[in-house]
Amino acid sequence: MIKWNKLALITASMGLLAACGNGDSEEDTTEDTEQVAEESNEESDATTGATQSIIASADDLEKGMSSEGGWIVIFEGDVESDEELTLEGGVENNDGEIARKLALYTQDDDRNVTKRYTLTAPMLTVESENARIQNGTFKGDVHVNANNFQLPGGTIDGDLTFASEELQESAQLEEGEVTGEISVEE
Repeated sequence: MIKWNKLALITASMGLLAACGNGDSEEDTTEDTEQVAEESNEESDATTGATQSIIASADDLEKGMSSEGGWIVIFEGDVESDEELTLEGGVENNDGEIARKLALYTQDDDRNVTKRYTLTAPMLTVESENARIQNGTFKGDVHVNANNFQLPGGTIDGDLTFASEELQESAQLEEGEVTGEISVEE
């Protein structure tokens, strides 16, 4: 039995229509296919489609952590960068909330963590509300400029600085570890 996912079936149908000479130009067919792809991605979950950015090397960091990246930034291994990084805001998760997650781990089908990874950079600036470093390590200093920073199962191997006391009070650090100083910017 052949199983087709929705996008593959619709894309194949679009190609068949174009091949049959329905009068549409190649440009019209491409626009239709892109629209179908966009609609299909709207139904995706946290690990498929446009909701994620995959990070395999330092070359992937800038785009993945930008406001053009997915809400969940999934690492496939340890990554090192000589550049200061910014986790930009304005990205919505599947529930329509502003959020970003640095997923520094892999998991099995039962959501058990199977590997943890390390992201190394001189500095990470967090600009997104509800951002979290999860189940892995950021090696470097972290500066938080947004509400509700979280560290579920994560480690910051460096200092953690908040832009204000209010931001520090909104943070949830209980499930993680910070090896350096935790402070508020003066």
